Amino acid sequence: MPSKLATNRYGAIAAEIYDLDKPYHALPDTAFHLERFAGFDRPILEPACGSGRTLVPFLKAGLDVTGFDPSAEMLDRCQARCAEAGFAPDLSRQAFADFRYDRRFGAILIPAGSFTLIDDFAVALATLRRFHDVLEPGGIVVLDVQGLNFLASERQDRRRWTADNGDLLTCEGIRTATDWLRQRAETTYRYERWRNGRLVETQIDVMAQRYWGLDEVRMALAEAGFGEVNVTGGYDRSRGPRGGDRVWTYEAVKA
Repeated sequence: MPSKLATNRYGAIAAEIYDLDKPYHALPDTAFHLERFAGFDRPILEPACGSGRTLVPFLKAGLDVTGFDPSAEMLDRCQARCAEAGFAPDLSRQAFADFRYDRRFGAILIPAGSFTLIDDFAVALATLRRFHDVLEPGGIVVLDVQGLNFLASERQDRRRWTADNGDLLTCEGIRTATDWLRQRAETTYRYERWRNGRLVETQIDVMAQRYWGLDEVRMALAEAGFGEVNVTGGYDRSRGPRGGDRVWTYEAVKA
């Protein structure tokens, strides 16, 4: 059964750890997508932009990027990082299920598997239709998607970081639910802040993700009105997807 706790909340400690764990350009997706959008002259929307791990490098590359995220803590960090870099993009607190804009975009980008945070198939399909609606004619959607191989993994996640102020931040993630029928998994994360050897703060966040089959994404994109679907595996433009890839990248055009 799904957890009664709010899922995918990304509270304050989780947001702080996210930046420590994933600084700019630490993951291969940023360079991959920057290459794809080099010289792109239309506005780009990044749903689930988080704390700006992708958005800020895109702004620095001269691209016109708008972002939204449901986490107030992540958005606060994104706004601060944008300001530090000299940018003031359009950022808002919105969710996949009901985001709204009164203008259209030339592209929508969701890097690093954030699309799997939509943990219900019906909501995911409705979101793809909303993407279609806010794109200009001929606009593109680019999605990084994690496949079903992630559903089979129940490896526990235990890590630690040192914050800028010297605090010790720890994270323990334990898989608490696996639903093969809905292709959905829940992992409960316990975040702790330690200062001078004493526990000073604890947060519990539940991460819920829905993983996808290779052709299932193609069919969902087609159902939402997209055409010309292409798939790349492992951030390698020279090949297609493989079963062992951590990420498949889909690109589709608004038909």
